[in-house]
Amino acid sequence: MTPPDTPRDTPRDAPRDTPPDGLPRTAGELRATGHTPRSVKTEIHDNLLAALRGGKDPWPGIVGFSHTVLPQLERALLASHDVVLLGERGQGKTRLLRTIAGLLDEWTPVIAGSELHEHPLQPITPGSIRRARELGDGLPVAWVNRRDRYSEKLATPDTSVGDLVGDVDPVKVAEGRSLGDPETIHFGLVPRAHRGIVAVNELPDLAERIQVSLLNVMEERDIQIRGYTLRLPLDVLVVATANPEDYTNRGRIITPLKDRFGAEVRTHYPLDIDAEVGLVRQEARLVAEVGEPLLEVLARFVRHLRESSAVDHRSGVSARFAVAAAETVAAAALRRSALTGETPAVARPVDLETVPDVLRGKIEFEPAEEGRENEQLLHLLRLAVAETARTRFAGLDLEPLAETVANGHLVTTGAGVPAADLLSALPELPVLHDVALRAGASPGDPPGRLAAAVELALESLYLARRLAKDSDDDTTVYGR
Repeated sequence: MTPPDTPRDTPRDAPRDTPPDGLPRTAGELRATGHTPRSVKTEIHDNLLAALRGGKDPWPGIVGFSHTVLPQLERALLASHDVVLLGERGQGKTRLLRTIAGLLDEWTPVIAGSELHEHPLQPITPGSIRRARELGDGLPVAWVNRRDRYSEKLATPDTSVGDLVGDVDPVKVAEGRSLGDPETIHFGLVPRAHRGIVAVNELPDLAERIQVSLLNVMEERDIQIRGYTLRLPLDVLVVATANPEDYTNRGRIITPLKDRFGAEVRTHYPLDIDAEVGLVRQEARLVAEVGEPLLEVLARFVRHLRESSAVDHRSGVSARFAVAAAETVAAAALRRSALTGETPAVARPVDLETVPDVLRGKIEFEPAEEGRENEQLLHLLRLAVAETARTRFAGLDLEPLAETVANGHLVTTGAGVPAADLLSALPELPVLHDVALRAGASPGDPPGRLAAAVELALESLYLARRLAKDSDDDTTVYGR
């Protein structure tokens, strides 16, 4: 699980502030160690192969792609291909791209002060070539962490060729340099990613005339800036993301550029409930305890939304919806804890009712469903609760609980009802111990966990029409 103080979508754990001691500090020292320059694709190829052979997971934090997307991506990287990930929103495309940076060497040598992270033994810009010639083995060497070798650009309509490739720097010209001097060039994102990875998010959003500027980078591995004859043998891995064209209708990847990507890998939403729950558990920042049964409800809820004819399937239902839903449920539990003084804060099924109202705007419905959005969300949420309860309590006879409540032991729950009050409404029943165990709780657990289990059983009885339920703004009462 990602630590709570770690930003989402990070390539690897945060690097050390400084490289290890004892690394070469001049080109001569580096050459003396027998160091041999490798291209970035060879570096990724070698490190990925070593991880696979050593049984190490090359993709920490990536859930649900183990047997589908990751094998395809691994084959593409082992073949040294540039890659485009194609998939609907919220499928983890950007997260996956950022994880590729973890396959780079942790530290790599560069010419100290060079703009493009040039290798001390392979300078490519006129300025660095001149320095290497003048200083020889005394050329200073710096060390760059792999995290600084990953560059990312969101393809917005205002992106220019200068942003990606470069342009003439008027400040350098004003300093007295000739327009014909290659050192007047201000390099863009792609050249600055030399010896690293450059990622373009939402590539079809890039204007077609701007996409043309990437053609040389993708095939000839050089750049052309205005009228300069400068040729830089760039060493980059180009990766990109795109939504299906039939959904976005905002643009397309031009055919010559698409042809230059060696691999197109299609992503998908989690294929099973366990993967969806694992993803939510990993990504959600939960401010209160949310038990596995409730996470399972949310996972089933999201899957029903993706399959529903009422939802616009071209837009998809992002994995972020399930994450936001879990965070909303946890927040509802924390609010109840603040109001009642109950600790620890534990989410209960009643907190699920907060999800449709808060997250309705994250779903795109078909036009025919206008005005019925909440009704559809509540129906699918109840269906998810019923399925989860049926799975959890399969083979368990809940009739004693139903009879007890129907015979006058009314149970009240709500946003301001403490777990102890809910539990005290029921007499000691052997079936409640089984209910708790099936829901992942035990008799010695805090009241909140036991109340969450009991409430799930009560809600399943209501959905099976074996109990009634009366609700107002603050409370819900289960009874005959």
